[in-house]
Amino acid sequence: MEIVSANKEDKKVNIAYIDAANLDQALRSLGWKLDYKRFRIWLKEKYKVERAYIFIGRIKKYKNLYAYFEESNFFLVYKEVLYQKGKTKGNCDSDLLMYVVKDFYEGDLNRAVLVASDGDYAPLVRFLKERNQIEVVLSPAPAKRCSVLLKRTNAPIAYLNNQRSLLELAIETFNEKAPDTDETV
Repeated sequence: MEIVSANKEDKKVNIAYIDAANLDQALRSLGWKLDYKRFRIWLKEKYKVERAYIFIGRIKKYKNLYAYFEESNFFLVYKEVLYQKGKTKGNCDSDLLMYVVKDFYEGDLNRAVLVASDGDYAPLVRFLKERNQIEVVLSPAPAKRCSVLLKRTNAPIAYLNNQRSLLELAIETFNEKAPDTDETV
């Protein structure tokens, strides 16, 4: 016989919201790549993250990368990618924001872990902080390059570069280059 609790608090979990482009660009500028399998385990052990979303543009050429993320127990939220002047554009900020708000209002969110260094997320962090639902902002950028707008929220901020020895990808897993043509799925 399964016992089901009627208490809404029992359903709430810690959730990570990851801006993939922000994360990748910051770590590349520091000269390293993240081992997502280790990262997912670390999120679970350190911050008790039960669900982790990666917000990412979808490009057909990177299907192996997406499979790797899914194998590492991340949920992928795809953004349609546009090509402007030969460069890809797939800003996921608003999608990430909507997922946090949805999880908050549906009562699923206990505490949020936001992985980004972008000051555009400062209003979201303030919203969560006012409700005691921000666990930490994990900045992929070092302290000097993390947005001052995020710092002004006075939410806890941890810097992923401080975990490099633990989270760095040991060998090159994917050797994929940016697409030259429109290959969106």
